[in-house]
This record gives sequence, C-alpha cells and structure tokens, in this order.
Amino acid sequence: MKRPTKGFGRFFMNIKQWTSLGLIFLLGFILTAWAENKGAEKILIQGGASGNIDFPHHKHQNTLSDCNICHAQFPQNSGAIDSLKKSGKLEKKGVMNTCLKCHRDMAKAGKKTGPTSCKQCHSIKG
Repeated sequence: MKRPTKGFGRFFMNIKQWTSLGLIFLLGFILTAWAENKGAEKILIQGGASGNIDFPHHKHQNTLSDCNICHAQFPQNSGAIDSLKKSGKLEKKGVMNTCLKCHRDMAKAGKKTGPTSCKQCHSIKG
C-alpha cells in the first residue's frame, strides 16, 4: 500500500512525531520551572544571643536529594521559621537540633558534612 504524501494523510503519519516533540517540550518546561523555584541562595536565620546563621540553602539543595528532609518541619515560605517560633510551634533550638542531627548522622556514616559546633554556624556581626 502506498503511503499518502499530501494533506491530512501526511500530517496524520507524523502525529507520533508531533506528540513526541510536544512531550519533550512539556518535560523541558516542567524541569525548567522546577529548577527555577529553588528559593533563596542563602537564608538568614535568627540565632539568638549566639548570633545569626547564614544558611546556605542552595548548597543544601544540591547535597540533599529530598526537600522534605527539612521542609516537612519548616514550610517553604519566607519567614516560616520566625513565625513558628513566635507561635510556639517550634521549640527553642529546634532548628539547630534538626541541623546538628543531620550533620552528625552524615559524619557517622563517613560522608562529608556541614558544621557541628556553635561558632561554625553562628556569627555575631557588629
């Protein structure tokens, strides 16, 4: 049987190609949108009398495979930690204890990890 070479028949033959191309563009769009929504590169966390913490957010995103490791406890919106502290839903040193546990667990597993002492995170700037 001879293949149609003109008009609708030709377009219909290429529908699989068009569908594949459309799916590739859609996937590219989704991945680009996801990559763009990474939040702040660094986040300033109020650290009390010991000094504030310049939290390297993007560094953690690149190291951890699952955002929910942190964001199950801390919502993904600006000021969430301060709001949780003010409302009493986050215990004193709750952020610090979460970070230290993760860093220490990684160190025990022999993985490169972040700081595990006060002055490595807290900074009092005059």
